[in-house]
Amino acid sequence: MTHTADADSTAGFLHPALFYRDAAEYLAGTVEFIREGLERGEPVAVSVPTEQLALLRTELGSDAAAVRLLDMTVEGRNPGRIIPGVLRAFADKHPNERVRIIGEPIWATRSALEYPACVQHEALINAAFAGREVTILCPYDITALPPEMTEDAYATHPTVIDRGSETPSTAYDPDRIVASYNRPLPAPPGTALHLPFDATTLSRARHRAVDFARRSGVSPDRVIDLELIIGESTANSVVHGGGGGTLTLWPDGPHLCCQITDSGHITDPLAGRLPPPARSLGGRGLLLINQLAELVRLHTGPAGTTLRIYLARA
Repeated sequence: MTHTADADSTAGFLHPALFYRDAAEYLAGTVEFIREGLERGEPVAVSVPTEQLALLRTELGSDAAAVRLLDMTVEGRNPGRIIPGVLRAFADKHPNERVRIIGEPIWATRSALEYPACVQHEALINAAFAGREVTILCPYDITALPPEMTEDAYATHPTVIDRGSETPSTAYDPDRIVASYNRPLPAPPGTALHLPFDATTLSRARHRAVDFARRSGVSPDRVIDLELIIGESTANSVVHGGGGGTLTLWPDGPHLCCQITDSGHITDPLAGRLPPPARSLGGRGLLLINQLAELVRLHTGPAGTTLRIYLARA
């Protein structure tokens, strides 16, 4: 198999999708990619779901020790965490070297609730790494995934590798994907707790939310995380979202949902996905929320923003 990165190792950022149908095609497309990187002396990281990780570890044998191996079902459970916590975290450790990464953020058991955040993540990788000396290969199990996800892969990746051949994607349009999945979220249930807040009532709203979380069975350590999430999100609403908003909470299966609505408009699609400059005093709120939450969904526009955060209760 010939990858674009092999033809020109100084080609800047490369982001191919790898379509596979079985374990043989998966290994053919990934192991060669990994070993070519190791032979070139390039740092290599792999973050894929548990079963694929075990498959690669076995196939790589002793070479596995030279690769940064991560379970995407853990590291990337919240898709908003993958760029800062997995991809950039690895690439930024090697600023003067070309880096290879395999990232598989979309798999068959991902829920319909998670998918919009996943596909937006895939689209945003292109902006997050523009100009960087990085290749990120993204495998897609096209026998297990529905056809619309394969179609989206063509839109989020400039090239596609299928049966050993790499071709440009004529449907590549990551900005369209980011915009098309910026959809209004379903309304909270009628039993949800609604807490309007502004600068004078932040503390009261936070305390009521924490009491609600405890009564909803949220574990003590997760209550601490919730306090941080509420503190960051409501402060952002006060400063950037028109001076206040509404904090809404409700239990949803194993999660507690925490939603913040305000009249602000988030215009940077990479907000919360890139580390701010080292000496910056702000810009870390959404980054922290992505790190703590199991899932973050966002709908934003000129009329306002809804940030919905799913936090595991235990």
